[in-house]
Amino acid sequence: MKLWLVRHAQPLIPSGVCYGATDVAADEQATQQAAAALAALLPQRVRVMSSTLQRCERLAQCLRGLRPDLTYKTDARLVEMDFGCWEGQRWDRIPQAAFERWTADFGGHRFGGRESVSGFMQRVTGAWDETQRLRQDMVWITHAGVIRAATLLAQGVRQVAQADQWPREAPAFGGWRELQA
Repeated sequence: MKLWLVRHAQPLIPSGVCYGATDVAADEQATQQAAAALAALLPQRVRVMSSTLQRCERLAQCLRGLRPDLTYKTDARLVEMDFGCWEGQRWDRIPQAAFERWTADFGGHRFGGRESVSGFMQRVTGAWDETQRLRQDMVWITHAGVIRAATLLAQGVRQVAQADQWPREAPAFGGWRELQA
């Protein structure tokens, strides 16, 4: 089974701002370009699951316009990690002590007070396990954090305790990664 992990296009938010679960739009032209590239790549009747955030849903809508043969559904489990009170703040204005608390307990600490990495991984694992049970090729239109989590899941890693275990690499905006799941 093949899983395409697609990252939304460039969000319309200043560079350096923490925006995880914040529902911001993405650049429309870049979204349409990503949809066109995906439309040319994907096999017939593949299933598409999209994050409920507009930057992902818009990409799914554009893809639907180009490929009506695909099956579409939204899934809140594919939303980016929620950074709570740090959402909308510049990363360089978040106190260093907040980062130190997070890295000291990377899996369990709720950075920004909302969601821990363990809770985030559990949420993404639910979508991953469902995808595995379906045993069909699938596309996830999602976010960098979800793609990193799915990459770990593909390697059999279901829990992350330390920050150095978290993958650094993710596809560029509008790009994707293919996994054999």
